[in-house]
Amino acid sequence: MLDAFVATGVKSSVEECKINWGGVKMKLNKIDHVCIAVKDLEAAKKVWEPMLGKTGPDDVYVDEPEKINVARYHIGEVGFELMESTTPDGDVAKFIAKNGEGVMLISFNVDNTRAAIDELKAKEYPFIPDSRGEIARPFRACEFALIHPKKLNGVLTELIDDK
Repeated sequence: MLDAFVATGVKSSVEECKINWGGVKMKLNKIDHVCIAVKDLEAAKKVWEPMLGKTGPDDVYVDEPEKINVARYHIGEVGFELMESTTPDGDVAKFIAKNGEGVMLISFNVDNTRAAIDELKAKEYPFIPDSRGEIARPFRACEFALIHPKKLNGVLTELIDDK
């Protein structure tokens, strides 16, 4: 199948890939991570770790503004996150109440989150603001933004400029 793409001139290198969203050309560097919403983080870790070939997460953190506990595993260059809500009114808890446990989010790494926001807003991509009304949200030494799932076939999509 890859040979068919190469024969048509499609670049196979992640660094050279560009995606065209409604006339917007934006460089996506890679899939940064995939998030799984879970009710019980410790129970989920026991289920996932044997399959992932891990004895524990590569990173664990609590994100108070986002109201989540996270166990992150590195699978090649892609992060795999198990997320548990810290409050009944958190987004993960709401997602689980509506959809059950499962894939909640896919995150794409971009060069600059704010530039990506500006580019996609101009094409009417709806973003989800945080509790302060801000679209670009701080996380460690980077920023991320969430595109509303109604625009992308029901998939909550994150853009993050983490290096």
